[in-house]
Amino acid sequence: MTKKERYQAVIDFFQANIPEAETELIYDNPFQLLVAVILSAQCTDKRVNLTTPAIFARFPDPESMAAASFDELFPLIRSISYPNNKTKHLIGMAQMLLERFHGEVPMTVAELVQLPGVGRKTANVITSVIDQQPNMAVDTHVFRVSKRLGLVSDKASTPLAVEKELIKYIPEALVHKAHHWLILHGRYTCLARSPKCNECGLAYLCRYYKK
Repeated sequence: MTKKERYQAVIDFFQANIPEAETELIYDNPFQLLVAVILSAQCTDKRVNLTTPAIFARFPDPESMAAASFDELFPLIRSISYPNNKTKHLIGMAQMLLERFHGEVPMTVAELVQLPGVGRKTANVITSVIDQQPNMAVDTHVFRVSKRLGLVSDKASTPLAVEKELIKYIPEALVHKAHHWLILHGRYTCLARSPKCNECGLAYLCRYYKK
């Protein structure tokens, strides 16, 4: 099977089985999504979704969050991983949105990564989810699944290297969906410790399964 055929088979499978893949984070606008994605670093979407309603009720926009003190915001995200850093990041992010971007969430990766708590992965998520830009955010699920399925080479040892290979072969119009396909597959089927290979419709082409 050529690389092109492998990609086509994987795309065909996901288009048939998860045609409307999207983020599992709950949000109403770009600012809320940005807050949720910052909180989701090394934390489950499920935990984030339990936490954000209280945050959004108290701090619904950049203006209110920028004016928050550490002691006001911290208790609301105490249950999330790295709450100290994330509290500082959220307040700093909101302040910078007001100072540099007129309170609007920017829609380029270059601008987004200027914000506290926002790295390339987060910026790729925001631009692909909100604006359907062909940007591939590589988290642990995307990294693992794309390696196991043989979509990327063994040489691709960093998230950026994996991102570049995936974008090279996935049609531009599907990149924003493919990000969610790989995440959902990694979250529910291709688990890190005990993947459900017997339930997986891609096992026949999976390099990990063949080993």
